Amino acid sequence: MKNKFSKIALLLILPVILIGGFWTSSAAALTEEQSLLSEAWRVVNLAYFDDSFNHQNWWFVRQNLLKKPLKNREDTYNAIQEMLASLGDPFTRLLKPEQYHNLQVNTSGELTGVGLQVALESQTGELIVISPLEGSPAEAAGIQARDRIIKIDGHPTREYTLDEAANRMRGPIGSSVVLTILKESSDKPQDVELIRARIDINPVYAELKSDPETRPIGYIRLSQFNANATTEVSQAVENFEKQGAIGYVLDLRNNPGGLLQAGVEIARLWLYEGTIVYTVNRQSVLGSFLAQGPAITHAPLVILTNQGTASASEILAGALQENGRALLVGEKTFGKGLIQSLFDLSDGSGLAVTVAKYETPNHKDINKQGIMPDIVVEQDPILPNQITTEADKQYQAAVELIISEVVLANAV
Repeated sequence: MKNKFSKIALLLILPVILIGGFWTSSAAALTEEQSLLSEAWRVVNLAYFDDSFNHQNWWFVRQNLLKKPLKNREDTYNAIQEMLASLGDPFTRLLKPEQYHNLQVNTSGELTGVGLQVALESQTGELIVISPLEGSPAEAAGIQARDRIIKIDGHPTREYTLDEAANRMRGPIGSSVVLTILKESSDKPQDVELIRARIDINPVYAELKSDPETRPIGYIRLSQFNANATTEVSQAVENFEKQGAIGYVLDLRNNPGGLLQAGVEIARLWLYEGTIVYTVNRQSVLGSFLAQGPAITHAPLVILTNQGTASASEILAGALQENGRALLVGEKTFGKGLIQSLFDLSDGSGLAVTVAKYETPNHKDINKQGIMPDIVVEQDPILPNQITTEADKQYQAAVELIISEVVLANAV
């Protein structure tokens, strides 16, 4: 798919180059700031998944912004952000050098802050929580998926881009930040003071549990799809197989996603054959990721989902559900079906650009729709130490499903 996309992108460049000699000759006369803006424009021009660019003339957007006085780098960043905002896509955004570095650190496994994964609501512009990270100050304070962050230290979040808001929640260990939170169940915002901490992102927690008859069940909680996730899940399953696990519960609750490739590789651990996910770029070129077999185990599998299950988590859940490999238990997922790629800019900043959307194996577009579980189980808020206990109704329902499936298989 990548090669095909690249060839098409090259074909798309030709009309731009041939529009007139003024384009290349004027480029030579651009200032350093104008050149950076043009560099960002070209990235979006070639890679953005919507070739209508939100139903506007993308060339005119560039030309109009180049007429602005770009006196310094901050002026240029503001112009780039204005350009990207015209796309109406909160996931396509500028990452200033510090923000770009922080994002790369995040996917590598460690960060400092309050431990929240957030997104901008495209229709309202409000900052919404995708999920708190496990063991984070935000989780300890009871902040949950779908909570809205109205203010950060008294400043309305509508004033910030997504990455500016995230950056304001990061900070030195031991420093404090006050978030004004509006919960779905309330119409009255509340201030929550959080003490920033170092958050080690250990994506996998695995434990061999026992059912009421002391048969072993492998419980794997996956909190994020980072570079280590596939290896850790694989090692956990292999270890549980040696201990005779009769089935598995894969907990994707409050998993906001991460690396697409990690989601694909973890799906391959469970599938012998079948399509994992389709990707569709702006030329409607359909790509796919397929299972490569053999599966690491054929034991029964139940996946737990909730409103904080997003992005790569939804790819994994949709792949295993629609291939008949797993049953989903819990609540409807978040509904983020867009794929972003990161692009370096020459000054050390970067762009996150939506390059494609994904579809489940049955060609469902889940963006803003989410995935409905096979068995809906509503869950009242529980504390982290109550996960997998009697208070965790979703986990208990998953265990019952595994036991019943094993009993039926033995009966046959």
